[in-house]
Amino acid sequence: MTDFHMTRRTALLGLTAMGALTACGAAPRGRSVASASSSSASAMPIQQNAGFDDWVVSFKNQAEGRGISRSVLDTAFRGAGYIPGVIERDRNQTEFTRTLEDYLAIAASDERVSNGRANYRSFASTLNSVESTYGVEGKVVAAVWGMESSYGTRRGDTPIVSAMATLSYAGRRQEFFTQQLYAVLKILANGDTTPDRMVGSWAGAMGHTQFMPTSYLSYAVDHTGDGRRDIWSDDPTDALASAANYLKRHGWQKGQPWGVEVRLPQGFDRAQAGFSNSRNVDSWNAMGVRDMNGNAVGNYGAARVIEPAGGGGPAFMVFKNFDVIKRYNNATSYAIGVGHLGDRIAGGGPIRGSFGPDPQGLTLDDRKDIQRRLTAKGFDTDGTDGVIGAKSEAAIRAFEAANGMPSTGQATKALLVKLGGRPRA
Repeated sequence: MTDFHMTRRTALLGLTAMGALTACGAAPRGRSVASASSSSASAMPIQQNAGFDDWVVSFKNQAEGRGISRSVLDTAFRGAGYIPGVIERDRNQTEFTRTLEDYLAIAASDERVSNGRANYRSFASTLNSVESTYGVEGKVVAAVWGMESSYGTRRGDTPIVSAMATLSYAGRRQEFFTQQLYAVLKILANGDTTPDRMVGSWAGAMGHTQFMPTSYLSYAVDHTGDGRRDIWSDDPTDALASAANYLKRHGWQKGQPWGVEVRLPQGFDRAQAGFSNSRNVDSWNAMGVRDMNGNAVGNYGAARVIEPAGGGGPAFMVFKNFDVIKRYNNATSYAIGVGHLGDRIAGGGPIRGSFGPDPQGLTLDDRKDIQRRLTAKGFDTDGTDGVIGAKSEAAIRAFEAANGMPSTGQATKALLVKLGGRPRA
């Protein structure tokens, strides 16, 4: 992974460390953190720490020796402090392994697509301007925005100076976070924002499109022309343009799709699939690979055919822009999520290939039915996306307890029948 999102483990939704869907778990649907413009305190409190205070004195002396002015340092650290919750999260990051089906159910949920289309219309002028300047389609920029911060509603509320200083002092990757802290100070010295407005995730990702501080210095742009590269403002213009600039600088090719969902011919040699087998599109077409309407795939350059959910699941022919998206977050699920969400925002339909039943024999629609029926009976699952997360598990356990059933928390065919439903698989 690049430093852009070094905090992200295997992507649950590849979304940022604090974003709409994070590498460490899905953010609660229907709840947003305070916006960057309104947060004044972290959800994780600052705590007195004498060792940290001594470290800050030493760091400020070193930073001044490296050319950071004392006035910038004093302003940056005024009110800053040690946040033990940041260290706790750094040391207890959990590897989440969602199936691609679950990942896409969240990344391109009905709510996320609907909100994406609404924001795409509301910010059409901005997105068109960004596309004209950087050559990155507005639907793609909107999809990144949706994946990273749920269209700006979940930008994070942790003071970045305190978080980076805490991780520089006691984190697992002190050298990396010290580099991020110096980048923070340069941003403040440039006058792009102020310490109280510089809030984001506990791990340093900031703004609508969740830039790490070093990536901000390299790729953030002032698209509004007001003299500041303001990715924290409620106005997402600079953040959207910065994301487009990031993709452009990593080789985005306008007019080339990220990928196309395809059908593989009967008897297809699956040894030909995978990221290591690149062919021109004519070669794939000659092998019988077709788009989901049965047509030959357009020639958009060298392509690979991948089956990220395994043989029998959906297949995609992916192009160079797929790899560019992965420079933003180096996870296959994330790249498919951004690409597919962008297509949905622009009016496209859902994935048409079948994922098949889960280990319990349930389809995604079965799991959605369970969630709907539980919620209707007063056991709130906090949404009906078919993904059985912590809220759904708790609702299942509560239903089981209320009905004298063994407590399992699992979505099963028997549970669906007990709820009055009928499994589709």
